[in-house]
Amino acid sequence: MDLHNRRTIRKYASTPVSDQLLKDLLQLAARSSNTGNMQTYSVVVTRDEKQKELLSPAHFNQPMVKQAPVVLTFCADYNRFTEWCKCRQAEPGYDNFQSFIAAAIDAIVWAQTFAVAAEREGLGICYLGTTTYNAHQIIEVLHLPRLVIPVVTLTLGYPDDMPELQDRLPLEAILHDERYHEATKEDIDRWYAEKESLPSMKQFVAENKKETLAQVFTDVRYTRKNNEYFSNVLLEVLKKQGFLG
Repeated sequence: MDLHNRRTIRKYASTPVSDQLLKDLLQLAARSSNTGNMQTYSVVVTRDEKQKELLSPAHFNQPMVKQAPVVLTFCADYNRFTEWCKCRQAEPGYDNFQSFIAAAIDAIVWAQTFAVAAEREGLGICYLGTTTYNAHQIIEVLHLPRLVIPVVTLTLGYPDDMPELQDRLPLEAILHDERYHEATKEDIDRWYAEKESLPSMKQFVAENKKETLAQVFTDVRYTRKNNEYFSNVLLEVLKKQGFLG
């Protein structure tokens, strides 16, 4: 697989993903780096159609959730490690925000390593950014216990469509030598010129009756109101699952 040409896949063939291939890829991905080699992550594999139906609303009913052969929910998981500590006469202290962040990072690294490995085998994935929006719903559907929180969901299957490559900002927009350098207006104009000039982006602006592409993001897609609402939802999840007092 050439990473220069990787695409997010939202339409999948009916070809099943074998259990052995899936396990091999997850085992391979487990070689990724993680905090203290504690592997404070878990994944819930969903193949059952009824379970996909239950998960779908948490992901705003995006069609790939029900259409993909496999849905993978990667979780920050300090439950297992905490139980190991208790069984070995050690006093765990992982019911805190720092532990959640560490476990979330490790779960995300594992998920991304898995994604690259899967794509190398000809599979396609779609990253669902909705996981932390409705984590409470996913926790209920998947019966996640205390100290387990979903952080990343991937849909997985063999591609049935090859979409166009998505645009990316030039490297200079995200690369900082030695220290962070704040962007000037001229920098912003230069870095976003290609994105804003794309016909698809211009259509996006027109369809949403906005003046600029940025307004589509701030006023329609990722609004302050929604961000604050889902922030509060996630904070409540962190409390309920034991990571915040």
